[in-house]
Amino acid sequence: MSLIIREVETKKELKKFIRFGINLYKDCEFAAPPLLMDDLLNLTKGKNPALDFCDVAFFLAYSGNTIVGRIAAIINPVSNTTWNQKNVRFGWVDFIDDTEVSRLLFDTAVAWAKNKGMTAIHGPLGFTDFDHEGLLIEGYDKLGTLATIYNYPYYPTHFEQYGFTKDIDYKEYLITIPEVFPEKYFRVAEIVKQKYNLKSLYFKSRKEIVDNYALKIFDLLNLCYSHLYGFTKLNEKQIAFYIKLYFSFFRLDTISIVVDEKDDVVALGIAMPSFTKALQKAKGNLLPFGWLYMLKALKKNDIVDLYLMAVHPDYQSKGVNSIMFADIMPNSAKNGYRFAESNPELETNTKMSSQWGSFEHVNHKRRRVYTKTI
Repeated sequence: MSLIIREVETKKELKKFIRFGINLYKDCEFAAPPLLMDDLLNLTKGKNPALDFCDVAFFLAYSGNTIVGRIAAIINPVSNTTWNQKNVRFGWVDFIDDTEVSRLLFDTAVAWAKNKGMTAIHGPLGFTDFDHEGLLIEGYDKLGTLATIYNYPYYPTHFEQYGFTKDIDYKEYLITIPEVFPEKYFRVAEIVKQKYNLKSLYFKSRKEIVDNYALKIFDLLNLCYSHLYGFTKLNEKQIAFYIKLYFSFFRLDTISIVVDEKDDVVALGIAMPSFTKALQKAKGNLLPFGWLYMLKALKKNDIVDLYLMAVHPDYQSKGVNSIMFADIMPNSAKNGYRFAESNPELETNTKMSSQWGSFEHVNHKRRRVYTKTI
């Protein structure tokens, strides 16, 4: 196969970069393709604040006039300083089942990184911990989610043939939502609230949350996630970006915000109905009918995705998670959700995984971040 690499330099080429990832999975019943407009926002300098300080290059592999692969090479200097590394990240990596293509993509990212003084490459990762992370290595027959990568089973073979090795794994759980929520959770939740002078908040509008608690929420996330793999603290512009991106389409009855006597957020749970089937129907486009599919998914669904969960370090292992479950799970059952899908959890984050022990659950997916010295 005669292959060439072209760096993305125009908005038209960036759309081709995004579209390749959508089209490669158009016939896959498990993938959750992104909306073109969302990826354009995330990958455009001047739109995503992460690109104010990240060095990034997007590459497309062509066979003749046909795109056969893509990769993004990213240097996050904040992350490298935080973790004392000289790493290049790679993400948005997709390719046909041809090792010549994958090798050319990886070679291109490595050459770009070496030219900038990097000594290792790892991924799949995005600009920050709030982007998609980890290559799917188990669970190819399970429905993907809006917040995760889906890839074909041949991908890990290509990675390993290139010389990548495991850096860390993430686990994902499918939790059965009990039709009748155990009464003990309500009792424990009330005891914990009284003991630590905590309370759950309830809202009439998303604006009320954004205006009064969004910044406090991200302060908590910055604190709780600071020790997790590859995490870097979000700056004010990034926080404003993610507030706009994420706080516009969750349901008010599937969130839990717990505050202390000072009205500081000490625990957070945000769940949203699964958008996977809606995204499959939308095929990357919000218009003409994509918005309607998304709206229907908000109103009628049997799966709820657990997007964000965090408990302040001072309140961990004190039963505060019971408050969040008492807020979210009964409403989920009431709304007709049968299952909850966890976000990827680091295999080393046993505090997070242990909380599912009170529910019927299964670890049904695993994903991996790979690394290689260059």
